[in-house]
Amino acid sequence: MVVGFEKAVSATKSVVTSAKKAPTTLSSDRVINFARGDPTMYESYWRQMGEKCTIVISGHNLMSYFSNAGHFCWFLMPELDRAIRRLHCVVGNAVVDDDRYIVVGNGSTQLFQAVLYALSSSYDPDTEPLSVVAAAPFYSSYPEETEFLRSGLYKWAGDAYSFDKDGAYIEVVTLPNNPDGAIREAVVNRDGGKLIHDLAYYWPQYTPITGKADNDIMLFTFSKATGHAGSRIGWAIVKDIEVATKMVKFIELSSIGVSKESQLRAAKILEVINDDCQNSAPDKEENFFEYGQRLMSDRWEKLREVVKRNGFFSLPKYPQDYCNFIGKYTDPSPAFAWLKSKDGLNCDNLLRELKIVTRGGTNFGVDSNYTRISMLSTDEEFNLLLERLSAIKGTIINGNN
Repeated sequence: MVVGFEKAVSATKSVVTSAKKAPTTLSSDRVINFARGDPTMYESYWRQMGEKCTIVISGHNLMSYFSNAGHFCWFLMPELDRAIRRLHCVVGNAVVDDDRYIVVGNGSTQLFQAVLYALSSSYDPDTEPLSVVAAAPFYSSYPEETEFLRSGLYKWAGDAYSFDKDGAYIEVVTLPNNPDGAIREAVVNRDGGKLIHDLAYYWPQYTPITGKADNDIMLFTFSKATGHAGSRIGWAIVKDIEVATKMVKFIELSSIGVSKESQLRAAKILEVINDDCQNSAPDKEENFFEYGQRLMSDRWEKLREVVKRNGFFSLPKYPQDYCNFIGKYTDPSPAFAWLKSKDGLNCDNLLRELKIVTRGGTNFGVDSNYTRISMLSTDEEFNLLLERLSAIKGTIINGNN
């Protein structure tokens, strides 16, 4: 079997080399990295928007630490608070009533650690650390983020499916799930548990919006909602004011708040999206989420066709559902492709032979015959990925069984 694959790789390299003549500005010999979730595919859309998202900040602006000294989240800009609440109302993907508290953070990574602190700090410090679990395949950074501070308050306890310990625990529910795009619910469901819902990908371009999420703690990130990863903005929607206040304290002590410049930029961009989504003019152009949904759907269609032809891999199948935002039935188009190699081959290593870097299944708590591929790269990189996958001929390896 391995010999067969080596022949397939050799044949693929020949095709890849000849692909230099294809209409692409990227070298066909270069390594292409699809392990990261860097959302550069949205750059062309925002370039078309021209100056609509431009803000001007003078030298004397935004000098104070405080955005709203009387607010529980004193570093949250009121403009961003309003833009976030309006966005969720427009999209219909989360409840943002007046009794919900918005906490802004330096990306959802900081918010995740802030939530772990908030939920675990009320437990007896003399007892053992609170267990943190997620159902496999889980987001690969959860274990590292949980263990990074070596806190005595909480610890990573692995796969929620195999968690059988009594007492308090924290379960992270990612919806849609990263890496496999599945729609998830809590697994453990026992007394004493606290849930964190990571909804980074609950947006119309990735999955049908079937209703407003109304969980105790919901995490969102600017990077996956709009593609602006460099601004480092995330937000949590929290029901319990005590939990929200503890999260604010964590952010206060770790970074003394969140950049006002980033918040104002995020607020401006979100309001542009809000305005476009609520534009009812008959000649209006497609809004950002319609654009994203169309682009992601097209990419998934192309990838599925390539995978079907080459015979080496398989992809999950997702049920179609009615999207309240789009107003019709749509297919899920996850931000990542959860690729499985046939016959138990190491999928990550297999693709690295073709100079395609991915993130292997063992990082997500499952076997190495799975790997995660980002669907969020530039068009040029994505097309090069399709070229290299298309060059693998399933008949070569099947002929060497």
